Amino acid sequence: MNYWILKSEPDVYSYEDLVKQKIGTWDGVRNYTARNNLKKMEVGDLAFFYHSNIGKEIVGVIKIVKEAFQDPSTEDHRWVAIEVSPLEKLKRPVTLRELKENPAMQHLELVKYTRLSVMSIDKTDFDYILKISQA
Repeated sequence: MNYWILKSEPDVYSYEDLVKQKIGTWDGVRNYTARNNLKKMEVGDLAFFYHSNIGKEIVGVIKIVKEAFQDPSTEDHRWVAIEVSPLEKLKRPVTLRELKENPAMQHLELVKYTRLSVMSIDKTDFDYILKISQA
């Protein structure tokens, strides 16, 4: 199993929007590194749902339910989308600021590459963030 962070502006598509839909299409990604990460995702992988721009915080856990397919928001075959479903809203959001201030989290792609919208995270860091969200 792999672990990921997926970023979305909450005024465009929020965790709450996904909860209402039950299954959502993660589309509109137009960065090659992010696209390549989407292509690596497998059904059953877990991801954090991160609210970018507004809030700048991890707010929930989602599950990959459909692997990469042609992005329906474009006819350009270079771009892919995936489908996700919500698993749980975090008890307490974990902010980007909190992660940046934590010396143990300086290696995270979320901290180092703030503009990347789809990134990997290892299981140890995923579990750690889940743990601090419970505090």
